[in-house]
Amino acid sequence: MTTRISSAVGQIAESATLAVDAKAKALKAAGENVIGFGAGEPDFATPTHIVNAAIAACADTKYHRYSPAGGLAELKEALSEKTKRDSGLDIAPSQFLVTNGGKQAVFNTMMTLLDPHDEVLLPAPYWTTYPESIRMFGGVPVEIFAGADQGFRVTVEQLEAARNERTKALVFVSPSNPTGAVYPREEIEAIGHWAAANDLWVITDEIYEHLVYGDAVHHSMPVVAPEILDQCVVLNGVAKTYAMTGWRVGWMAGPPDVINAASNMQSHATSNVCNVAQVAATAALTGGLDDVNTMRAAFDERRVTIHEMLNDIDGVACREPEGAFYAFPSLQGLLGRKVGGRKVESTVDLATVVLEEANVAFVPGEAFGAPGYARFSFALGIDDLTEGINRIAELVRR
Repeated sequence: MTTRISSAVGQIAESATLAVDAKAKALKAAGENVIGFGAGEPDFATPTHIVNAAIAACADTKYHRYSPAGGLAELKEALSEKTKRDSGLDIAPSQFLVTNGGKQAVFNTMMTLLDPHDEVLLPAPYWTTYPESIRMFGGVPVEIFAGADQGFRVTVEQLEAARNERTKALVFVSPSNPTGAVYPREEIEAIGHWAAANDLWVITDEIYEHLVYGDAVHHSMPVVAPEILDQCVVLNGVAKTYAMTGWRVGWMAGPPDVINAASNMQSHATSNVCNVAQVAATAALTGGLDDVNTMRAAFDERRVTIHEMLNDIDGVACREPEGAFYAFPSLQGLLGRKVGGRKVESTVDLATVVLEEANVAFVPGEAFGAPGYARFSFALGIDDLTEGINRIAELVRR
């Protein structure tokens, strides 16, 4: 008997982060006082000038029609200017493809670059979508683990040990989802030089570029290692920086042949991104960073708070996040113990107990290729944040 679902789709796992968020929201809807650390979604409203631009676009009849599949000309121009301004990368508007959120940019890139059995080096802990998008198009994710002892940063030596004749690409993310790690410039340069020397593609996700704290600085790999520019695809979007997760506007930037091929594919898959959302994204990119700075200051306060509170829990060890809005503590000191009267053997077990006994949701590290760890988003109000961590602390003390 043939299967009803294709093997390509059948092998794909549900997004663990969205699953945790959905479960938390369902419990809230049922009247439970649940605090969710699951979704990577800013709790701020989209800035007013962005919303007003979208309102005006709704009334403009030229946005009621199909537009170019690759993106509105004014948005691609803004993307080119923004990229040069923010990271120093100078590429033409024609080298951008506007996508339905950052996830479509990831899938477009994998579909465009990978053939069956191509291997992609994937530093772990990783965002849950990366391995699934690689597998979808016949690629093979090769996980390379870097734990807290390495600052969650892989080394050139680790990458070289994993490389072989089937290696096609490297996924590189800084600031990192899920760990909050930020690579220093010299490590980015070294990885870029290594990738270029070995004729590898680099797929670099820069969606958290503006969310760095303390002494951490974001550096774009094709800027500090320009020799990779012709074999590099940069992924980004407005979701995190501008509190626009629901607007679904992302982009990929890269060599003309890759962008042209991906644009052709997208013309058959989804055509253009919603015009109103593209106008809103243009307003975001051209409207300055004052709102971004306000949000980053709030995230910074929460970052310091959650780091301190997690480390105060017996059995929990947390590195201070340097970027994004995630803490990624080791919970290994809680495993094999009773928590809330129930013995937990894995972080999946622990997440279940904490949700059921304390009404607090977080994503276990297994979702990110890092058993024994967990991701806590601190993109929620400070009152909910402190209440949620206090609930976990109390549960552990029972």
